[in-house]
Amino acid sequence: MQTAIPPQALEKPYEITFHDDTRIDLFYWMNDRENPEVIDYLNKENDYLDEQMKATLPLQTKLFDEMKARIKEDDESVPYLRDGFWYYSRYQKGGEYPIYCRKKEGETEEQVILDVNNIAEGHEYFNVNGLAIATNQQLLAYSEDHIGRRIYSIKFKDLVTGELLEDFIPEATGNMVWANDNKSLFYARQDNETLRSYRIYKHILGSPVENDELIFEEKDDTFTCQVSKSKSKEFLFIESSSTVSSEIRFTNASQPDSPFSLVQERIRDLEYSVEHFGEDFIIWTNAEGAKNYKIVKTPVTQPSKDNWKDLISHREDILVEGFDIFSQYLVLEERQLGLTQIMIHPWDQSPAHKITFQDPTYSAWISYNPQFDTHLLRFGYNSLTTPSSTYDYNMEDRSQVLLKQQEVVGGYSISDYEAERLWATAEDGTQVPISLVYKKSLFKKDGTNPLLQYAYGSYGYSTDAVFSSNRLSLLDRGFVFAIAHIRGGQEMGRKWYDEGKMLQKKNTFTDFIACTEFLIKHNYSSSEQLFAMGGSAGGLLMGAIINIKPELYKAVIAAVPFVDVVTTMLDESIPLTTGEFDEWGNPKNKEYYDYMLSYSPYDNVKAQDYPNILVTSGLHDSQVQYWEPTKWVAKLRKLKTDQNQVLLYTNMDAGHGGASGRFQSLKETALEYAFLLKFSN
Repeated sequence: MQTAIPPQALEKPYEITFHDDTRIDLFYWMNDRENPEVIDYLNKENDYLDEQMKATLPLQTKLFDEMKARIKEDDESVPYLRDGFWYYSRYQKGGEYPIYCRKKEGETEEQVILDVNNIAEGHEYFNVNGLAIATNQQLLAYSEDHIGRRIYSIKFKDLVTGELLEDFIPEATGNMVWANDNKSLFYARQDNETLRSYRIYKHILGSPVENDELIFEEKDDTFTCQVSKSKSKEFLFIESSSTVSSEIRFTNASQPDSPFSLVQERIRDLEYSVEHFGEDFIIWTNAEGAKNYKIVKTPVTQPSKDNWKDLISHREDILVEGFDIFSQYLVLEERQLGLTQIMIHPWDQSPAHKITFQDPTYSAWISYNPQFDTHLLRFGYNSLTTPSSTYDYNMEDRSQVLLKQQEVVGGYSISDYEAERLWATAEDGTQVPISLVYKKSLFKKDGTNPLLQYAYGSYGYSTDAVFSSNRLSLLDRGFVFAIAHIRGGQEMGRKWYDEGKMLQKKNTFTDFIACTEFLIKHNYSSSEQLFAMGGSAGGLLMGAIINIKPELYKAVIAAVPFVDVVTTMLDESIPLTTGEFDEWGNPKNKEYYDYMLSYSPYDNVKAQDYPNILVTSGLHDSQVQYWEPTKWVAKLRKLKTDQNQVLLYTNMDAGHGGASGRFQSLKETALEYAFLLKFSN
């Protein structure tokens, strides 16, 4: 039962008419972060949350302390060799932010490139992104954001003297790359209103930023653009991309004043990415109906699609997710039956082989490999029970060396926990994989265990089974943790994504519900003990499932949820909107308008019982604007027919990713976990 009256949101009817359909939005007025009324309301919501969660404060403190205690405070990454230096990052005891360092090859003296703790002082939120070191290894460009809206300022540091340079580039995206002349920096800027990355500039070190040359402008507002450099360091690329199409330009990285040339002009539904190898470009693409992608090559001198020749042909049962190039090997990151695998293809045409893994469900990936002429492949691996691990794999003799495994301070035994991979049957008969983990000594399989079911299910983003030391705080209290690998992701190939987007988006929601019902039927939990969680587009998922089958869930956490789908997608001034028409559909087309309106969580809130709900948000969020979750909470409170709690937490100093710093963010996790434990029996 609620013991205090929640904030009462003012109702100011606002008509939105489209396709002769009029919707009345009582809370549209919240769409103004400069309005004192809005800020006052958000503060009242935070106060209400504090009051409702007050009894859990000792638990939150305990959760925070135990999660923090598992983190190795003086941790260090595995160094990688690049251009004569070993680069790595480390944390010092008590430090919130990383310290970026390097050592000259063959020497032991450490050079601190950038101590983020020092430059973050005085900021409630701070994020450094896109560290770029010049080809001569003597200059650093880095970008910083102080509010979480992902609008960065680029600064420069002389790594020989340790001094900051006077050069300063405001309002950039953080995407940047050096040309080989060690004075030309190419960088991307976003539209000030929509935050769409749409322009590439060239800055000459020592010159006024006002003189920076505009190199490229992406004029199609459904595309964004970015810059990169080939592994060979011979080429600079400008890549324009939308949800379904790509277009890449290139120039000689040693001649930054030379014009950019097209690899292949954009064609709707043609995607590709490019690397350089000898006289060829190696290209990952879905050309010629290769829905699961393939690898082709083409001469640098004749790069267009007419000259593409297959290296790795398309396969119906294997998704090619990415690749890396070495002097003697082509390495592919693939996915089969929902699980990642790494394939080694020698250039000399000798038989390919794959790296094998033993866990029933896991995640493996190609790490950063700047060295070209080497037999060693750096890759990462973890699972629901195996902490994050970094390996060097010898592609010649097939041996591997574990370089580092994430240390769980205080002790952790893999054998205490059990991971399973299960298959639920969706409404249309599709088999949907589930990955789950629990502590063996606390699991009963009689329906009495609390269970947290998580999913994302959008943009073709695959949610892999990865380890979390924070999650142990739930597992050690009897929780089962389950990941539903629902359509909208890409776990089972490109078809999996296509069947969970646009006019098939509802498969995402019904798949999640089918996984819930499977877990209940097979006694992994019960509706009285089952919790659901998702963030951003996964927050939309949460909103949809509790409109459809609220009775299945005891409580739900919706983090930065995208819930006002139709209104947001009709407003092209909002960041990300135009670039996402190929994900959700364009509601200016009535077919898409009607379909989106039929599932949009905000538009489908109705008079019924809902589970307990915790909603989180960030005032400066550039991806899901704060007013979406705020309006949704107000409407839920107005219409729901139960006495369950609906709580809203807005981080007034951060954006989409929540609090910055490795420990500050744990406070938000502790709040979420305390909310779950509050309602678990």
